[in-house]
Amino acid sequence: MAAIISEKFRIFNAKQFLESLDEAAPTNMYFFVGRPQKWYGYLEIHNQVGTFQVGETITGGGLTATINAIHTNSLLVTATTTTAAPAAGSTITGGTSSATAKSKTYRYATEDAPPAPLDNKTEKQAVYDDLIAAKRITNSFARLVAPRYNWSLSTNPKFDMYRPNYSVTPAGGGAIGVQTALGSSALSGSKFYVINSNYEVFKCLYNGQTPANATGQNATNEPKTTPTAGQGTYANGVFTEESGTAGYIWKYMYTLTTGEVIAFLSSDFLPMGTYAGTAAVDGAIHVAVTTDGGVNLPTSATLYVPVDGDGAGAKVKITTTAGGVINTVSMEAIGSGYTYGNVRLVQGNVYTDSGLTTTATVAANANGKVEVVLSPEGGHGSDISAEFFAKRVMTNIRLTYAEGSGDFPVDNDFRRIGIIQDPYNYGTTTAATASTLRGTAAFKLTGSGDYTVDEEITQTVTGGTAKGRVVSWDATNGILKYFQSPDLHTHNGKVLAFDHATNNVTGATSSTARPIDANQDTALADISFTDGKANPEIAPNSGDIVYIENRRQITRAADQIEDIKLVIEF
Repeated sequence: MAAIISEKFRIFNAKQFLESLDEAAPTNMYFFVGRPQKWYGYLEIHNQVGTFQVGETITGGGLTATINAIHTNSLLVTATTTTAAPAAGSTITGGTSSATAKSKTYRYATEDAPPAPLDNKTEKQAVYDDLIAAKRITNSFARLVAPRYNWSLSTNPKFDMYRPNYSVTPAGGGAIGVQTALGSSALSGSKFYVINSNYEVFKCLYNGQTPANATGQNATNEPKTTPTAGQGTYANGVFTEESGTAGYIWKYMYTLTTGEVIAFLSSDFLPMGTYAGTAAVDGAIHVAVTTDGGVNLPTSATLYVPVDGDGAGAKVKITTTAGGVINTVSMEAIGSGYTYGNVRLVQGNVYTDSGLTTTATVAANANGKVEVVLSPEGGHGSDISAEFFAKRVMTNIRLTYAEGSGDFPVDNDFRRIGIIQDPYNYGTTTAATASTLRGTAAFKLTGSGDYTVDEEITQTVTGGTAKGRVVSWDATNGILKYFQSPDLHTHNGKVLAFDHATNNVTGATSSTARPIDANQDTALADISFTDGKANPEIAPNSGDIVYIENRRQITRAADQIEDIKLVIEF
């Protein structure tokens, strides 16, 4: 059965996402950062014989790599010869230790080539394991966007004109497709609008198309609401190039504010603004195009023809050559209410005056073809996001210093960003609503000495050794934020909790060893402690992760602000 998913459906989904942020019962979307540790290739192993060594070279299954870290049932490696995964069950051999193991899962990664995210439950759990912090996305942080096209005669010399009938040629025969001037088979994705040097956005209604040049002309003059003298005229919301040029006609749509430029304008995407042109007219016809100049029309004449259709008031103005061929065509009146329109160049329907009172003499063998271009539903400007096919949402999240009273630490970096829908508060099934959420666990420590971010920490506990990784160290308050992961921090197959106030928490790199302050039962630095320990503010694996992006290292600093733009396509 033949079917399509229309662009309208994608635009609807993008709008719904945006609207959901401010509904009476809003969808709580959180932007998150995570992954403070470096990217290495991950090699899962089993049936190990012998002991591998950090720094040695391993080979097997087509893989040659250097071991960076060793964990229970896994190696973190830097591949030196190939990104191809060794087949499951391949024998992996240490070049120095001669230890062997069988390979299982392998994911290639380096600091310059992060791994592509996976869309499965295991990946979701891994994201939560090393999640650092999250910030709630409100409507003020998001905007519908479309591809950006700048005014540049070198980069964008020609534009497509707005027409409602572009299409592919369907499989199986039938109608013949109609392409844009630049070869697109759909208005969506075509270059039919521009942002000028004043951050004004115009839609191209006409690009100089003639019977002799069916794909139009290159543009000449920049459209502006206050045009440069001699380059064009602006009236009734329309910029028209001066006669003698390509003859482009542009409809003014809106101007971006300074705030919109800073927050949502990128090199690739243009935010949707508020329509600021003349009132949109449903069913108006702003442009008529000559598709066949014809013959034997009244010579050297100025003629007026009403548009026949289901609307009213639209009239076309035509000039002819001495040979009775259509020379120019324009709209004398745009009318309203049209869903279709025809221009009939026949006796009794062609007039010599704009009032349509005096008919012209049209020979029986006269012919020519003028096509009127219908405006979108509601008229140009009635629905900016639909007219520009804004099926993407851009979120712009600003991380300001140690935001959220330190929820976003400034003494470490991150390598993963994303969006979580409706996460829970830790230990509950209540959707989180706070502006920021801490994703790390924390200790309040006594004693002296400083820890190093990213170092492994350990503590002797019942059942073995608890392990974790330092995300942030607050020397002033003695607060250490950390995470634990089953890929990195197991003892005899389990991730053990830090739980003894009498046993030191020891840093592998700094050698600092300090006990947990079991007497800390009040809030400190906006963290609520019980017996010197604090859980994350986000319940693990709660909500839905709707977007993940693995990135190169992003370094933070105490005096630094990051603006992070994400574009989600529906």
